[in-house]
Amino acid sequence: MSEMITADLVDLDLSASTKEAAARALAERMIAQGRVTDLDGFLADVAAREAQMPTGLDGGIGIPHCRSEHVTEPTLAFGRSAVGIDFGAPDGPADLIFLIAAPAGADDAHLTILSSLARQLMDEDFKAALRTATDAGATAALIRGDEPEPTPESTTEPESTPEPTTEPESTTEPEPRPEPETAPAAPAAKFKIVAVTSCPTGIAHTYMAAESLEKAGRDAGDVEVLVETQGSAGFTRLAPEAIAGADGVIFAHDVPVREKDRFAGKPTVDVGVKAGINRPAELIGEVREKAARGETTSGAASATPVDRAGDAGDGYGTKLRKWLMSGVSYMVPFVAAGGLLIALGFAIGGYTINKAPSVAEHFVWTQTDSWAALLFQVGSVAFAFLVPVLAGFIAYGMADRPGLVPGFVGGSIALTINAGFLGGLAAGLIAGGVVMAIQKVNVPPVLRGIMPVVVIPLISSAVVGFLMFLVIGKPIASLQRALTDWLNSLSGANAIILGIILGLMMCFDLGGPLNKVAYAFAVGGLANPTEGSLKVMAAVMAAGMVPPLAMALATTVRGRLFTKTERENGKAAWVLGASFITEGAIPFAAADPLRVIPASMAGGAVTGALSMAFGCTLRAPHGGIFVVPLIGNPFLYLIAIAAGVCVSTALVVILKGMRKPAPEGGTDGAGDVPAQKGEEPKIPVAA
Repeated sequence: MSEMITADLVDLDLSASTKEAAARALAERMIAQGRVTDLDGFLADVAAREAQMPTGLDGGIGIPHCRSEHVTEPTLAFGRSAVGIDFGAPDGPADLIFLIAAPAGADDAHLTILSSLARQLMDEDFKAALRTATDAGATAALIRGDEPEPTPESTTEPESTPEPTTEPESTTEPEPRPEPETAPAAPAAKFKIVAVTSCPTGIAHTYMAAESLEKAGRDAGDVEVLVETQGSAGFTRLAPEAIAGADGVIFAHDVPVREKDRFAGKPTVDVGVKAGINRPAELIGEVREKAARGETTSGAASATPVDRAGDAGDGYGTKLRKWLMSGVSYMVPFVAAGGLLIALGFAIGGYTINKAPSVAEHFVWTQTDSWAALLFQVGSVAFAFLVPVLAGFIAYGMADRPGLVPGFVGGSIALTINAGFLGGLAAGLIAGGVVMAIQKVNVPPVLRGIMPVVVIPLISSAVVGFLMFLVIGKPIASLQRALTDWLNSLSGANAIILGIILGLMMCFDLGGPLNKVAYAFAVGGLANPTEGSLKVMAAVMAAGMVPPLAMALATTVRGRLFTKTERENGKAAWVLGASFITEGAIPFAAADPLRVIPASMAGGAVTGALSMAFGCTLRAPHGGIFVVPLIGNPFLYLIAIAAGVCVSTALVVILKGMRKPAPEGGTDGAGDVPAQKGEEPKIPVAA
């Protein structure tokens, strides 16, 4: 820890009032020490981690942290706030703020050092000492765990203590103590619990939850808790005999438990990692109650990844969004590979290439059309997995591996009955729900071993097949046809309104859930392309290109409104935007969301509306300007993108220009305004 924190990385009078400002103030200390190379890039990584789950903990603690390629060495900065800063903890603002920065490739030794801090934060005396510390150097030493320097007086103290030589005499006292002899009664056997803790970065919450559970076990007196910490860099497995001898299991995690089948057949409590930190005694009590009732898991994957991804207070809407995003995230690689291969086939062989005979039966090595047909047919095979993969991994998000078989089966049925993208969504949710219901059945121990590999896939596939073929499949297919017909009939104002909505969705969260929903809607239409669905795909891709291109243009025309780092990011944003990678605007939005996001949404809405109004179409699901030959009305399509980029650029420049200039100083060559003493550094007109 000695190399991780020094007096220069301690701020005992942190003046920030928001978590973003606090992270920036502490990160600037890291920059000054050469521990972080890119302030805005690092803060964007911190913000992305914070978006996964708030880092506030009960007891007035905030621990923003991340792994980042902008960190040169593991670093810890500490700030103490007099007013308190909201980091999302249930009990209110935090006054002790630790910013933990780990390099992207941090090894196990670094994580071990970082975990020691996480465990110290469970110690009330440690926190009390931090709140009363008056010297930055002493505070850094306290956090490092350094031994205090012995004072001259204390060095002489050992010589004055030999005086009580009567103390050894007192060693005769234990002999007249016959009580231990009357206590050969065997101590009550302890209730043994094994636990797994993990969080997305494996830096702080993982180890804090472990320490909290172990401490709660010690406090209970008759409970023994052994914890396996599954950080992102790897983990050391619990001994098989410890798991076999356990009376119960606690999973406190936000990422899937690895090798979960080791814990099958035990009473289990499955929660988010913060529950392990905030209410360990309650979790221990729940496990004991389940053990008393004889309630055990029915298989290797009894709890759902989504139920464990967050606190128990997550509402159904939050869980549903996570389930759907699980399916979409696994679907996207199939979309990219299959769609771009299809697009290349069209580009080389023309639009009639879809009528070419199978290349397995007819392929001429010297003919361009044969190669185009090969690309198209391989892409079509990959694209055919789109709906089954979507359904399969929605079910996986709900019920882990047992959900895959019924999910894929339901998705394939959706294709068979022409229920399309909507059918895949329904099939995935039904498959996951059926498996979850089966997993709740308490089966005899003799059947538990075959439940996940035989019984659950068999029963769930039969139920999902019945429902998809005979009950809800046909109504969904009818709805899919109606949606397709509606898209084909869109013209005039209706098409423009849809384009505006899609543009707003693509630019609201810049690659987040809403962006992915709009993209998935567009890609779903490519499975059975029509004129309407091709227009939707064109509008979605055009709008998604606007934010990074607009930020790149803004940093070019009004560079003084942006930091030096943002101007560097602007150069990369040209390429990212041209490639349809909306995430290229995230560093700008993270630094100034109230200006960048509204400006991006306005430009995206304009582009989406114009693309639909111009009747532009697109057969490729990705590619940006590199698939312009596959775009219907390509010249008007580029005009739509240019118009949206200009609107977003103008708005972001105007909004940034409305900010009052700093009271003193002026800007340096990089456009930065020197901060006044006691304030956080300011950037002219930027948030």
